[in-house]
Amino acid sequence: MLLTLKSLSQRLQIKPSTLYAWVAHGKIPCRKIHGLIRFDPTEIDRWLASISPPQSAAPQIRTRRADPTDLEQLIASAKRAVYTSGHGETITPSPTGKE
Repeated sequence: MLLTLKSLSQRLQIKPSTLYAWVAHGKIPCRKIHGLIRFDPTEIDRWLASISPPQSAAPQIRTRRADPTDLEQLIASAKRAVYTSGHGETITPSPTGKE
């Protein structure tokens, strides 16, 4: 039994418009029967297997824990950069001394 575009989009949990685009670009195996798009479930399963990454080769994600002293130094440095005047500006006190 061939799958309709609607049934395959529900099975793959994608929008029908995405399937239309894939069909138009030849990215997914399909059949056009009298202008209707149909999908062979066996071909779709093979296609999915060919594009799926192997399950055994899961990437290892390493997280780096920040040293609290490094974090404190980083924050202090950022504060100095923001709150310290003299970023190329010349600050001239007012003649009255009231700033």
